[in-house]
Amino acid sequence: MDMTEPTPAQRAVGDFAPKLVELTDNILFGDVWERPELPQRDRSLITVASLVTSGSVEQLVGHLRRAKQNGLTEAELKEAIIHLAFYAGWPKAMSAIQVAKQVFAE
Repeated sequence: MDMTEPTPAQRAVGDFAPKLVELTDNILFGDVWERPELPQRDRSLITVASLVTSGSVEQLVGHLRRAKQNGLTEAELKEAIIHLAFYAGWPKAMSAIQVAKQVFAE
């Protein structure tokens, strides 16, 4: 992780909740996301699915970007959201697909 540029967690809440930033940067992204037992592409798909099913659209923006960086295509991510509509609920999928539409337009 480039320490000269603030991380997303540092930008979001660094001055308000530094311990949460430390845990996010060091444990979640520094350790869990780096474990070799599961490729980051798969971790991204799981994370996006989890965020869709929980209705956490605020976090979805960054994780859709990360998913694309980790090799998932827009078509695959859209299909995952469509598939989740039947398991997570239509409103959650509709909210998620609107976020995806914004992110993919960038």
